[in-house]
Amino acid sequence: MFPLSLRPILTACLLVPTTCLTAADAQAPAHVTIHEALVYATLPDGKGLRLDLTIPRRIEKPPVVMFIHGGGWHSGSRKGNRLAWLTEHGYATASISYRLSDEAKFPAQIHDCKAAARWLRDPANQEKYGYDATKLVVAGTSAGGHLSALMGTSGGVTELEGDFGSLEQTSRVDGVIDYYGPSDFILRSKNQPAKTEDPKGSVTLLLGGPVSANLELAALASPVTHVSKDDPPLLIFHGDADKTVYLDQSERLLSAYHELGLDATLQVVKGGGHGFKETPPNEHEQVLAFLKRVLGR
Repeated sequence: MFPLSLRPILTACLLVPTTCLTAADAQAPAHVTIHEALVYATLPDGKGLRLDLTIPRRIEKPPVVMFIHGGGWHSGSRKGNRLAWLTEHGYATASISYRLSDEAKFPAQIHDCKAAARWLRDPANQEKYGYDATKLVVAGTSAGGHLSALMGTSGGVTELEGDFGSLEQTSRVDGVIDYYGPSDFILRSKNQPAKTEDPKGSVTLLLGGPVSANLELAALASPVTHVSKDDPPLLIFHGDADKTVYLDQSERLLSAYHELGLDATLQVVKGGGHGFKETPPNEHEQVLAFLKRVLGR
């Protein structure tokens, strides 16, 4: 028998089932619907890779922005969505989980991200959840910024596609927003060897060994390696006081883009450290302008 205190709630659910929301919806702002922990791909071992899809209400087929969290590829969570505020401006967001470096080494992480993009592209999912991924922008912070940039530059690179998850769809993206992500592990091994050569360094853990002993894999994992003339527009935010990922990483990617005449902008945040303690001036305005230009709405 249910406690008396629960009977009114249960009765309401039985009488009006469409109003009984999930726990995520109950905690969500009134202007959005949250579809939590959707499986976007299943690994050979049976593990499901998941994403949280947040859809603004009263918007017909809103465009979607895919978000990849940071955490040095070894920590972090899809719950840390820096761009959650976009739903207030009519955009859906899909914040994804991916395999961390203690579970799998590179290229597992980019395989997962591309599988998520293909799931979002699937017309059946667009229809079911009511969003538009005809054009898709990917964004991420730190390690997620790296993976976002790599998605942008590695379209069609077979080794980075993976072999699971909605393979009939494309994983190419139409725009990238990169927050202080590394772009060139070879350069980083020269300037920040503690990250790339130390056994406990984040890049060492990602690659399964130091960069110096894995130069081919390090190059494959570097977004700058794959820059080509068909790459999508790129918007980068990076602080000039970042001691975790040096500004030269974003400058290197910007230079590679500009060498080919590609569309890329680097917003240098004066005094900004890694992660930014405060929202950079005009960040939201710049992101919205970029999305409108790339997505057309």
